[in-house]
Amino acid sequence: MLQQRYQEIRKVTLIGSVVDFLLGIAKISIGWLSHSQALIADGIHSLSDLVTDFMVLYAAKHSHKEADNEHPYGHGRIETITTATLGIVLVGVAFGIGYHAIQRMDDNDIVIDLSTLALSVAGVSVITKEWIYRYTMKAAQRLRSDMLMANAWHSRSDAFSSIVVLVGILGVMLGHAYLDAIAAVIVAAMIAKIGIDLLRSSAQELIDSALEPEKVALIRQHIEAVNGVQSIHMLRTRKSASNILIDVHIQVDSRLSVSEGHRIGDVVRHRLFKQIEDVTDITVHIDPENDEMVDLCIDLPLRDQVIQALKQQWNDLPSSAIENVTLHYLSGGIDVELDLPIEILSNISDAKDQVEKLKQAVSDLTYIREIQIRFRP
Repeated sequence: MLQQRYQEIRKVTLIGSVVDFLLGIAKISIGWLSHSQALIADGIHSLSDLVTDFMVLYAAKHSHKEADNEHPYGHGRIETITTATLGIVLVGVAFGIGYHAIQRMDDNDIVIDLSTLALSVAGVSVITKEWIYRYTMKAAQRLRSDMLMANAWHSRSDAFSSIVVLVGILGVMLGHAYLDAIAAVIVAAMIAKIGIDLLRSSAQELIDSALEPEKVALIRQHIEAVNGVQSIHMLRTRKSASNILIDVHIQVDSRLSVSEGHRIGDVVRHRLFKQIEDVTDITVHIDPENDEMVDLCIDLPLRDQVIQALKQQWNDLPSSAIENVTLHYLSGGIDVELDLPIEILSNISDAKDQVEKLKQAVSDLTYIREIQIRFRP
């Protein structure tokens, strides 16, 4: 499936790159012949789309590799790093275009030759880039690819910049030469904004920012809908390219068996995979109580130490009975459940005295909160 997705992204991007190349060369050539720096700037913008296309191709190829031992979460961050690099490049290109345009702002001797041809090229660019945007966006939505979606918006920005160029050329034709330079500055600003937006979103992803609040709320809603989930805490989300990763602690009944608690966790994972698009990794931690603020049981002894202490205190009981004890670590203490064979009782009325005797024997073990003893045949 990864390879199929890569092939589709590759096909869409290659078609866009051919169009970007032809448009870029056409606009720069006509802009140079007609002395329109706005059209030249727009041509550079189109070629910057070509750079974007190649970066998308590179990132798509390598980010769709399967997870391995060195990259257990996959290679999705390659897309993120590529997008951040693209943002820096675009900001640099925008600065150069804007600086050159400002230098020529006061040049009133600008004359655009071949104005009709220049207008035609700009008009064709608007129509063509809007088509590329729609074609790429449709594929991005089908493939759920944020990278492809960003590239689609980059194409639409080229269509917007061509509209600005149309205004600039018309301004020069009407005798307002400075409008061409202003148009170039506006185009540069648009390129810079795209670059900054790409850089900002990539940086947020690289520092593992959470998903949008609406998305997190939806995830929380699906978890709480699972029967057996009492509450949730420490819900953490992040993205790796188009992949969503989720970590969550869910609280279940403190007396459930390990297997039942695990089963509830499996249902939570299955529901999130089914209901939330782009989720690729979910870690569910099962809690018997809310330990978000502090783990009250962190200093309690582990089972082998507890069993050893119980054996010393209950030296009259068979070792096999104590080995089968169930321990519940709750609220900073340990609750003990003990099943004993009914044969150890001389009569049924002796059960209460036996329970009190066992409880009294472990009274020195301050970490024991409660003892439940059941006599079974």
